[in-house]
Amino acid sequence: MELRHLHTFIVVAEDGGFTKAAARIGYAQSSITAQIQALETELGVLLFDRLGKRIVLTEAGRRLLPYAQDMVRMHGAIRESVVLEEKPSGTLTIGAPESLAAFRLPAVIREYKRLYPQVKLILKPGLCTEMKELARTGEVDLAILLQPVIADPDFVIDSLVEEQMALIACPEHRLAEAEIVTPDDLRDEVLLYTENGCTYRAVFEQELLACGVTPEVGLEFFSIEAIKNCVMLGLGLALVPLITVQRELGEGKLLRLKWDDRSQRMTMQAAYHRKKWVTPALEEWLKLLGRYAEGWREAQES
Repeated sequence: MELRHLHTFIVVAEDGGFTKAAARIGYAQSSITAQIQALETELGVLLFDRLGKRIVLTEAGRRLLPYAQDMVRMHGAIRESVVLEEKPSGTLTIGAPESLAAFRLPAVIREYKRLYPQVKLILKPGLCTEMKELARTGEVDLAILLQPVIADPDFVIDSLVEEQMALIACPEHRLAEAEIVTPDDLRDEVLLYTENGCTYRAVFEQELLACGVTPEVGLEFFSIEAIKNCVMLGLGLALVPLITVQRELGEGKLLRLKWDDRSQRMTMQAAYHRKKWVTPALEEWLKLLGRYAEGWREAQES
């Protein structure tokens, strides 16, 4: 049973004739007649009595009319619902390490919420390895990673911006005036680390170990803010993403040692499972994040 036949049936019943119905919905009268005949053939009943130039509903037609109206009305509701679902709505859960959650994503989140206030945005902090597994199991819609560029056939991964690293110290540190700081200079230093499992910590430790250097591990932190405060007090050195300490460096509260960070640089990446349905909410987030990433890259180059 075709919906357009039911719609034509309703119009004919309301207007009381094929000619008026044809004028109202823009069909030729012959098309109106053919559609009604097709509906009558399918149902095996007459829907209209033809009384000269007048037509009236038969008993079968009167019984069909409310059902036809309900079906047409329901069709409209379904279309409206689907159209609304194509707009960003619902919940979007994003996993990210603390450094990016605190220093890259807030501006993106603010703009996204302005554009799509109907989306409930949840930001879940954690280690990159954890975030990727949560994306694999569907517990987060998107994982924002800070690690070397990866390739994984199970994921769609977009590299956004390379993050520089900074080896930071208090301004009064003995290495403050050094023209270059090498792994050997760190032999007798205390290092303050992010928690075990952090990608850039692992890369840093591996490189020091390759040089035969095993500095004392002072404290482990989940919070970069805690690390910064302890470095300011002279409790040790720390390697952190540059974006997390730019304000303190500008204020002179911390010092960036002359350390070659090129081998420790990480890349900010957006990753979601290849089989995941990219909802309108996720699609718009990815577009917005990509635009911000262009600005971050340009700022680094200037």
